Amino acid sequence: MMRTKLLFKIRLLSFAALCTMALAAVSCASEDVAQNGKDTDNDKNFTEFVGGRPETRTTMDYNSGAFYWEAGDKIYVQDDDNVWQVSNNAPTGKVASFKFKVPGKFTAKASYKVYYPGKNGTDNNVTIPATQSQTEPNSTEHFGVSGDCGTADAKRANNFHFTLDHQAAILVFQPYNSNAELNDCYLTKIEVTSDNNITGTYTLNSSTGDLTGTGSGKQITLNTTGSGAYANGFPVKTTSASVGTNGAYMLIQPGTHDLKVRYWVKDVLTNIEVVTTKELSSFTYDKNTYYDMALNMNLKNYEPNYCKWDAQQPFWYGHEWNATNLSDRWQPVVSVDPLPHASEVSSPTSGPRAASTVNPSVGVRNDAVNLCKDCPNANEMLWYAEKGDMHVDENILWTGMGHLRKGGFWLKTKAKMASDNSTTVANIKDFAPDGTDWRNKTGASGYQERQIIVTTTTPPSASDLNNYFFLPALGSLWDMSPTTNGILIGGNLFSGYWSSNGNTQQRAFAITIGPNTPSGYKIYFDPNFHRSNNVFNAWKFE
Repeated sequence: MMRTKLLFKIRLLSFAALCTMALAAVSCASEDVAQNGKDTDNDKNFTEFVGGRPETRTTMDYNSGAFYWEAGDKIYVQDDDNVWQVSNNAPTGKVASFKFKVPGKFTAKASYKVYYPGKNGTDNNVTIPATQSQTEPNSTEHFGVSGDCGTADAKRANNFHFTLDHQAAILVFQPYNSNAELNDCYLTKIEVTSDNNITGTYTLNSSTGDLTGTGSGKQITLNTTGSGAYANGFPVKTTSASVGTNGAYMLIQPGTHDLKVRYWVKDVLTNIEVVTTKELSSFTYDKNTYYDMALNMNLKNYEPNYCKWDAQQPFWYGHEWNATNLSDRWQPVVSVDPLPHASEVSSPTSGPRAASTVNPSVGVRNDAVNLCKDCPNANEMLWYAEKGDMHVDENILWTGMGHLRKGGFWLKTKAKMASDNSTTVANIKDFAPDGTDWRNKTGASGYQERQIIVTTTTPPSASDLNNYFFLPALGSLWDMSPTTNGILIGGNLFSGYWSSNGNTQQRAFAITIGPNTPSGYKIYFDPNFHRSNNVFNAWKFE
């Protein structure tokens, strides 16, 4: 959603009113700037042009739309001989008001046009650069070098008083992710491309004051890395727009534009970078106005459910990645080998985190009743492996455990598999593709492991996508005895998923998916994964 705000109304104040305002506000009094180290009020070689209203200044306050003068700001005025004159003084810091001293003769007229061409401009020449830079969130200190400019009619009243009419349009970007808070994620740059020019060199019209010219470029890049806390960029960690967290400002040529905005957001822990594109239909961007461009990244969140087979509680129960106390956060959020706190976490053979020890007789079903009860049963897993037409999606982005993630798998829905194979969803649940109910074959000889090589590494077509569901690459821990392998949160897209059926001798049905040698990926079904030595995901497919 785009919000617009007119930044300021043009208003002129008398010098007396300006002084009254300054005396009434301590902040204004404290921000007076000595010019050249002395009082120059009676210096006849210069004419004072007083810019004292909030609307006059050159950096902006987002909430009020007020502007401030910044260090190095100067104004230009044509004198009675039509010679361009530039103020010989400038603020040395952020100030609420300033008296510019301009050389030249100004006696012939009651008013003069004042030009502020920005810090990269002279006279009435303005440059909106194709590369802009902001080093802190919600900071507009870069406006002066990024194309901010303005004009004013300075009218005589003891000296000349003016209020700038700013001529650039301002875009305000605020990316967020509504589905989950993110950690260690930063906005590094924004790129805006237009169907027509939005950058280049321009002039400020001497009559209207407007920014005139056709420009020369259709793309602007705003870099948002700084130093210290912002060395990686601006944080992207909120579930709603927050200008204070990552507000980024870009100046463009006013006019009617079709804009395409691309945001670069990087997770410095997982080293995954998101490039999100938002295309905006034709819209008129007026001068003197800022436009909110809050972006909901809207990345779907998947939280893994790591456990030993059919345990009552997850593997890191009490020590999850988001535990209140940092010292209790044993669950890693990136690939780790060896696993921290392995002995404390993996040792129990009883209790809520231990695998189910139910061990039925041969030919007796062993259905999960705890964390794995909603997982696909053995028959369904065979259908997914053999008839699911798995597509590996190496580039799909999602979030999990507070971070950006990448990669996963697309499998046909049970309804689609049933339709394609002239059967029913009920039959898929009750019988494997070969017509056998493998839930009743636990411990029996006959069915061996099954692996299928997949070479499709693109998602299903958009028209066919509703016939598939997404299975995030959630990783796994396995072969926990005698050694412990590290967690692989989607590492190399390797993942393990429990079924809802156990086997004899402390085994259970499961599927693992991962890279295959020499190429492609492998979906691997086995009825004999050890319940206690493996930590897979208890995941409800579809």
